[in-house]
Amino acid sequence: MARPQSSTSALQIGLLWHTFGHVNLGVDALARADAELIRRAANDCGAEVRFVTLGFGARQDIPNLPSDVTIGPHPSIKQLVRGRSEFLRVVRNSDVVFDIGEGDSFSDIYGMHRYSFQTGTKIAVLMSGTPLVLAPQTIGPFDNPVRRALATQVMHKATAVYARDDLSTAFLEKVGVRKNIAEFMDVAFALPFERNAKSTDKVRVGLNVSGLLYNGGYTGKNELGMSLDYQRLNHEIIEALSSRPNVEVHLVSHVIGEEGPDTDVPVARKLAARYPGTVLAPIFEAAEDVKAYISGMDFMVAGRMHACIGAFSAGVPVVPVAYSRKFNGLFGTLGYNHFVDGRASTNEAALATVLAAFEERAKLAEDIQVGLGKASIRLAAYQARIASLLTDIMRKKNPQA
Repeated sequence: MARPQSSTSALQIGLLWHTFGHVNLGVDALARADAELIRRAANDCGAEVRFVTLGFGARQDIPNLPSDVTIGPHPSIKQLVRGRSEFLRVVRNSDVVFDIGEGDSFSDIYGMHRYSFQTGTKIAVLMSGTPLVLAPQTIGPFDNPVRRALATQVMHKATAVYARDDLSTAFLEKVGVRKNIAEFMDVAFALPFERNAKSTDKVRVGLNVSGLLYNGGYTGKNELGMSLDYQRLNHEIIEALSSRPNVEVHLVSHVIGEEGPDTDVPVARKLAARYPGTVLAPIFEAAEDVKAYISGMDFMVAGRMHACIGAFSAGVPVVPVAYSRKFNGLFGTLGYNHFVDGRASTNEAALATVLAAFEERAKLAEDIQVGLGKASIRLAAYQARIASLLTDIMRKKNPQA
C-alpha cells in the first residue's frame, strides 16, 4: 500500500470509519473536517502526522484527497477472526486510531450488521494495543441490553470517548462510562468551504430530501419510526414556498448515487420532474462543494443532518427534519430549537413550523450566530485535547527527545 512521503518521525494516525469520498457527503465531511482538526492540533504541538483511513464506501477517484491521506484497507470480520489482515497491520503500525463511527453508527438502531462492524473493529484496535480514541460522535442508543453491555465495555477500555451532544453525554453517564470522556461538537462545523454569492432578486430555498426517509427506510416499512408522512410533507413544502413571489426552490442531494433506498439523487430528480419550477442542484462529489452551494441559499430545510450542519455552519437559516435523537441532541446543545421532530410531529404541525421559520428566517440567522459561537469554543477545546494527546504519544515514542 503506497503511503505519502514523510519523515520517519511522523505519527501515523489511523482514521477508523472516516471515509473520504463516501457517497454520503456527511461522512465525507466528517473525515475531512476531523483530519483538518487533527492537523491543526499536530501543528500546535510540533508534530508531523500522516493518515491512513480504515472503512467502507470510498469511490475510486476521490476529489480533492489531501496529500497526507492514504486510503487504507477495508475491515473484514473473517480476516480479523483469523488474526491476519491488512486492516490489523495498519492498526498495529499506527500510533493512535481515531474512530468517528461515521458520525452516528456506534448504535444498534441501524441493525446487527452495522453494529457488528462498528463494535468488532473497535475491539480489534483495543486488542492490538494501539490507543483508541472515539472522536466526537453520537453514541447510542443501544436498545438491546447485550449489545449495550458490549459497547459499554469497549468504551471503558478506550483511551478517550468524545461525544458531540449532551444526549450522548447523558447516555455515557447512564451506562457508567465516566473516565476519559468529554463533550465537544460535530467536527463537520470545521469543514472549510468557499462561500457562494446570494441572489439579489430571488429568495433561494434549499430543500434536501432524504431518500432514506422518502422511501420509508431501508425496507420501505418505516423502521425508523417516522410519525410524519415524509413524502407528503416535502410535496407540501415545495408547493407552499414555490407559490410565493420570487421564491426559488433548489433540490440539493447530500447522499449521491443512482440506486438504493438511501440515496437522495433519484428522489431529487423525481421531484424536479413533478415540480418544473424547481432547480435541480448539481450532483456534488465532495462535502466542501455542496456546503459552498448551500451557503448561497437564503433558507434551508433538510432531512440529512450534515446538510443541516452545512447550512448552519454557513450561517443559513435551516429547519432540520429529525429522524433520530442525534438531531435533537446536537441542535439542542447549540440552543437551536427550530427543528421538526419527525418521530413525534404531525404533518400539519411540521409544515406550520417550516413556514413560520421561513417568515422568521432573520431570527433563525441570529440564533445560528449564537450557536456558532458555542460550536467554535467546543471545537477549539477538542483541538487542544488532541494536541495534548499527541504530545503524550510523542513523549512515549521518543522518551529521549
